[in-house]
Amino acid sequence: MNSNYVIKSIKVVSLLLLVMMLGGINSFATGDSAKGKESYNQICAMCHGETGKGDGVAAASLDPKPRDLSSGEYVSTLTDEHIFKVIKEGGESVGKSNLMPAWGAVLSDDKIWDVVAYLRADICKCQHKAK
Repeated sequence: MNSNYVIKSIKVVSLLLLVMMLGGINSFATGDSAKGKESYNQICAMCHGETGKGDGVAAASLDPKPRDLSSGEYVSTLTDEHIFKVIKEGGESVGKSNLMPAWGAVLSDDKIWDVVAYLRADICKCQHKAK
């Protein structure tokens, strides 16, 4: 095997690992926030409200109340994968309220990533902050 090939391969793998560790490759980059807004307004806004404050029309009858998704302080502690899991599998899948339903049977994975992108870009206006 050619030593130049091995060195180039190591450099490529190292670069990919570095980019992934720095968060350069993530699901947010693949989601479409404009499409996510449409899904959010159709499905999420009823409980979380149009601006994500947890004040949707159904929120008054819920206990516990829906999470305030506009809180960048809170949402920045969540990874995109965590948010995706909550939307797809419901609140119980991450130890939260069973009142947050699973939407995986209604939304495709791509549409869920679109909602995650919309949440990041327009609702909380935040990114995940690694500890």
